[in-house]
Amino acid sequence: MKRLTLVLTLLLWALCALASAQTPDYTNAANWAYWRVGENKAADLFIVCPTVDLGADGHTNMSLADEQIKANFTGALNMQRGIYDGACRMYAPFYRQAVLADYILPPQEAAPYFDTAYSDVRAAFVHYMQHENGGRPFVLSGFSQGAEMCLRLLKEFGDTAFVKNNMVACYAIGWVFTPQEAAEYPYIRPAQSADDLGTLITFNTEAPEVTASMMVPAGVKTVAINPLSWRADNRPASKTLNHGACFTDYSGSVVREVPQLTGCYIDTKRGTLKVTDVDKKDYPPGLPLFAEGIYHIYDYQFFYRNLQQNVELRVNTFLNEGRGRNAA
Repeated sequence: MKRLTLVLTLLLWALCALASAQTPDYTNAANWAYWRVGENKAADLFIVCPTVDLGADGHTNMSLADEQIKANFTGALNMQRGIYDGACRMYAPFYRQAVLADYILPPQEAAPYFDTAYSDVRAAFVHYMQHENGGRPFVLSGFSQGAEMCLRLLKEFGDTAFVKNNMVACYAIGWVFTPQEAAEYPYIRPAQSADDLGTLITFNTEAPEVTASMMVPAGVKTVAINPLSWRADNRPASKTLNHGACFTDYSGSVVREVPQLTGCYIDTKRGTLKVTDVDKKDYPPGLPLFAEGIYHIYDYQFFYRNLQQNVELRVNTFLNEGRGRNAA
C-alpha cells in the first residue's frame, strides 16, 4: 500500500510538472494580465512585462500558479500603462519569464530559460495576431526582459505583412540592439524622428562616466534615439525639453512628477543615453546586478511624459496616413 501511494504521488507530481511546463492557453483570458483593457481606443498595445521574479529559491522560470508573483507582474505593467492607455486598448500575456537569477548564469546555461519565456510570448502574440487584432494598428512594447522578448518577436515576425502593415512602432526600451543586428535584420528600422512609423524606439540610460552595464557590456555599441529631441545623433537635449519625469507605483498612479528633471545625449561610443542633470546618489540602481550610475530602472520614468506624448503622436500619424488594412 505504501509503495502504491508513493507511485501515485510521484505520478501526480510528474503530471503537475508536465502541466506547468506547457505553454499557457491564450484563448483563456485568465492567462492575460491585460485582456482588451480599454475599449474604444484607436490602436492596440501588446506589452511584455519586465522581470519581476527574483528566482531566490533556485527556480529558473516564473510559475504561473504563483498568485503573488502574478500580482507583482501586473503591478510592474501598471507602472508603464499610463504611457500607452490614452491611445491603446491593452493586451499583456502572463508568461513564464526568466527569473532575475538567470541573468548571472553563463549564456548557454541560461538560454533554455529565456527560450521558455519567448515560447510563451510568441504563442500569445500569434494568438493576438490571428484572433484579436482584426487589422487594427498596434504598438508593441516591452521594458528590460520585455524589450528582449519584443526584439525576438521583431526578428521573427518583423518582415511579415501583419507587422509591416499594422505596427505603429515598437518601444523596446532597456535592452541592447546593435548596429550589427540592424544590418542582419534590415526590416527592423531604428527610429530617426518623432513620428516615423513601423520603427524601433530604444535607449538605455546611464551616468556619463559609466562604461559597461549588463544591458550594454563594455565594447558593445547599441542603437538609440533621444526621447527628448527625437533625434538619433549625439546632440545634447536640454532638460527644458523634458515634459515630466513620473515615478509610478504598482497601481499605475503617479506618486511624484518632476518637470524638467534632466537632459540627455547619446554617447557616440556606446550608443547609450547619458543623463546629464541628476545625482546618481538620488537614483540608486535598485538591483544588485547594476552598479551605481546605471539608471535602468528609471528608463521609462525619467522620460515618462515625453514617451506618453510620443505614443499619441505616432498613433495619430498612423491613423492620419490611413494605414492598417486587415493584414493578419
